[in-house]
Amino acid sequence: MIPSCLTLQLTPFFPSQLLPVNRLSLLPSSTFPAFAAKSRRLAFAATKAPSISTMAAEQENVGNLKRKLAKLFQLSLDATVPGEPDIEPQVAACTAKFGDYQCNNAMGLWSKIKGRPGIEFRGPPAVGQAIMKNLPQSEMIESCSVAGPGFVNVVLSKNWMAQNIQKMLVDGIETWAPKLSIKRAVVDFSSPNIAKEMHVGHLRSTIIGDTLASMLEFSNVEVLRRNHVGDWGTQFGMLIEFLFEKFPNFEDVNETAIGDLQAFYKESKQRFDVDAEFKDRAQKAVVRLQSGEQMYRKAWAQICEISRREFDQVYQRLGVHLEEKGESFYNPHIPGVIEALTNQGLVEESKGARVIFIEGINIPLIVVKSDGGYNYASTDMTALWYRLNEEKAEWIIYVTDVGQQQHFDMVFKAAKRAGWFPADDRQYPKASHVGFGLVLGEDGKRFRTRSSEVVRLADLLDEAKTRSKAALIERGKAAEWTEEELEQTAEAVGYGAVKYADLKNNRLTNYTFDFDQMLNDKGNTAVYLLYAHARICSIIRKSGKDTEELKKTGKIVLDHADERVLGLHLLQFAEVVEEACSNLLPNVLCEYLYNLSENFTRFYSNCQVVGSAEETSRLLLCEATAVVMRKCFFLLGIKPVYKI
Repeated sequence: MIPSCLTLQLTPFFPSQLLPVNRLSLLPSSTFPAFAAKSRRLAFAATKAPSISTMAAEQENVGNLKRKLAKLFQLSLDATVPGEPDIEPQVAACTAKFGDYQCNNAMGLWSKIKGRPGIEFRGPPAVGQAIMKNLPQSEMIESCSVAGPGFVNVVLSKNWMAQNIQKMLVDGIETWAPKLSIKRAVVDFSSPNIAKEMHVGHLRSTIIGDTLASMLEFSNVEVLRRNHVGDWGTQFGMLIEFLFEKFPNFEDVNETAIGDLQAFYKESKQRFDVDAEFKDRAQKAVVRLQSGEQMYRKAWAQICEISRREFDQVYQRLGVHLEEKGESFYNPHIPGVIEALTNQGLVEESKGARVIFIEGINIPLIVVKSDGGYNYASTDMTALWYRLNEEKAEWIIYVTDVGQQQHFDMVFKAAKRAGWFPADDRQYPKASHVGFGLVLGEDGKRFRTRSSEVVRLADLLDEAKTRSKAALIERGKAAEWTEEELEQTAEAVGYGAVKYADLKNNRLTNYTFDFDQMLNDKGNTAVYLLYAHARICSIIRKSGKDTEELKKTGKIVLDHADERVLGLHLLQFAEVVEEACSNLLPNVLCEYLYNLSENFTRFYSNCQVVGSAEETSRLLLCEATAVVMRKCFFLLGIKPVYKI
């Protein structure tokens, strides 16, 4: 019999299970010779991640129903099979009518203990009955039952549920934040190349990375939001020489003088490809830049600054905050890291290059090119070393397209060979690659303009806002609102629509960019969700009641079936955020938000709010829904609207 509950697909190792490990700190970058001379494997005193129940005992998760129940079922399992090791409660949220949650341990436990002397159970149903019998009394549980081969179904107390929703309203949504035990994480995302405009290809990395960072921050993790921009490489010789040629007094150059930076890059590239003399000068310019010649460093800094200001305009519009530490930041550290890896015997000569061989992969990781230059692998290995040893990060998350999966897999395996990571992937520190698919056009190919150019991200955002504003004007809002209100709402809805259309998909899949679909006010779109939030705010306004006063004096009741469904969904917010964090999947949160809106719509359709005998309770349920929706919007980088 298939369980009637859908088990949350959590990875075997949660960030909330992370334990600090005693790393042998490598010496500071200022003492690289000593660091190289002492090169040795990092020493770990790592411990297996604790179980859900252990973590629940160590640190109370106020808003996490699943963890609360797991704690109770752990006590029951300990009483049911005393002394049986490594039995962790398998608690799942139900999707059928048998209960709200379900414990699915009976079948697995029976397979471990059957046939042993002294075992009195006669199959999984009897084990399930014993688990239910040994479950401690709790005010959160109304009733239990056993179904099929031992599935223990739990119905939560509606009074306990109502009290906890009301407590959240009084104490704040932050009390429902997941309690993760990692203290610091790096999220490496966006990462455009200097002198190239941000295009639709940067959209996914930027908004997925921003959402992952926000969810971890909400979970009380210090997140280092890193923008690993491409600001160091052979293309800068080309750009600098072109800058010198076009603007002899280059120090006075600004954005206005250069004009379109993308066009400037294309002009210099075209010159590089057809003019052998210019190409030779450009290649020599790279050497002069990398050797630290002042004039070339100044020109490089000027180009970076102009490009950076263009990036910042896009980030401001998206509401995304990052701290730039580009490729150039790690360049001074590369020689010492390579030397240390060499002293460990990891770096070998191969066809004139210096490489690290990775077991199971038929190409090596090249860390020094045959001409003695460095590459992406050199920088990424050094950045990883820096993040582990200088920034003391426990979880390092890289958000790039799936095409870079093998590269990062090789970097992580090389780091493991060096002893930077423990051998057991369930231990920390660790690194994760967050891959994502392509943004496609209507033709099913990579999203481009009609002239086959990549779509500028700024143009895409402009178009979304323009279309959103036109829809609002068509609905007569220009006559009702001020121009400022119209602009702000058009921006919130337009930008939110673009973000949500991306985030609601499993990040590993490709998706088709379609303005008409994403700006539709029906279905699973940001427009529908933002309008749903605005409707809730309108209901509260029309009541004329002060919700802050109601929180203090009123009382939530969940007597109607649709009230209870909505209340249960609200209470599952914390575990959903934790699942989305654990698996690095923003679409899990999007699905929760959409279902929350659907549950509210059903509640509002069947339960009169204003003017009913239950008005106070239902207004508080409206407020709780709005609070949770706003937190979801915040985590997804979407600005809520309050009237529509």
